Amino acid sequence: MPTATSSSEAPPDIAPGEMPPDGKPVTKLDTNALSPEFPRTVWTQGDGRTVGLIGQEGGCGKASASVLEQSTSAVKIELVETLPLDKQACTMDIRFPSLTVQLSEPLGERTVALTSRQEQK
Repeated sequence: MPTATSSSEAPPDIAPGEMPPDGKPVTKLDTNALSPEFPRTVWTQGDGRTVGLIGQEGGCGKASASVLEQSTSAVKIELVETLPLDKQACTMDIRFPSLTVQLSEPLGERTVALTSRQEQK
């Protein structure tokens, strides 16, 4: 199965940090590898191939998500906060944008395993 897809921000009519009205909550979550400060809101939309989740970014950081693995029992999604390489003045706010990733097959009864990391670009 394909292992990675790109992320995009949720439509602008969805408030940051909120599940959209047509979202179906995902209850089979593995958040053991997720940093404690990250939100744990995950949902599916449409036919179940679109998985939405809440990222975390602050200051000059930009949140994104990607699918690392897809198997018959689990989907592993990585949340990334990308920080700029160059030193610059940044605000001290924390934001919780809604993100989406696309799966090759509907999520169904599979577990969503979340991980997080920071990178500089």
